[in-house]
Amino acid sequence: MALINIGFFSDVLGMCVDCCVLLPQTAEGGQPAARRTLYLLHGAFGGNADWLRYTNVERYIPHDMAVVMPAAHMSCYADMAHGGRYFSYIADELPEKMHAFFPLSDRREDTFIAGLSMGGMGALKIGLARFERFGAIGCFSAGAYNDVPAIRDFLPLVYGSSPQDGTPEDIYGSLRRAAASGKPCPRIYHAIGTEDALLCCARDTRDVIRALPGDPFGYTYVEAPGGHQWDFWDAQLRCFLTWLDHP
Repeated sequence: MALINIGFFSDVLGMCVDCCVLLPQTAEGGQPAARRTLYLLHGAFGGNADWLRYTNVERYIPHDMAVVMPAAHMSCYADMAHGGRYFSYIADELPEKMHAFFPLSDRREDTFIAGLSMGGMGALKIGLARFERFGAIGCFSAGAYNDVPAIRDFLPLVYGSSPQDGTPEDIYGSLRRAAASGKPCPRIYHAIGTEDALLCCARDTRDVIRALPGDPFGYTYVEAPGGHQWDFWDAQLRCFLTWLDHP
């Protein structure tokens, strides 16, 4: 498994960005296969190396899967009212860049997105707004809307005063549009710790998804002992990767 720290210019953000990539190696003389790909998002106050520093992601990922870990700073994975267009960067530009740089599959069944806390919300936001692109979504320690004091001061910078209905920020709207489309929807794995301050947010999202007729997202919801901490996220990443192949 190769670890690549790649920097490139983002036209969407108008600046250079950094991204960590885990890429399965090809035997010498072999033809690189198009890899399954997991876009793995960090949480608030974190960065693109967090999953590498604090979990065993490199040990857990299957040998045919690449992992792309971008940086989104304190953007809530949104096109910020007063900041960068991080939704557009990660949802649209980043996959194009990664496919240009690396041998990645373009099949929706081979493309996944997951994250923790702010990144869990981001995974739901991006995965549902671009549901035709993803085969599965993993949301750890988050709901579609996270309400915690630690990030409230940042929210005016992220959202401003513009209405969110019909935009990617309207995550429940994206959820219902995907469900009503008649097209295949990404499966959703959703996990939260029973001691997590965001438990009520996760349960609200659980109830909205479970109320949809026919279970269009093949929804799996897990509450397990743990708080808002890396031990929980390490364990749930491993569970999510197992669930991808054995739902």
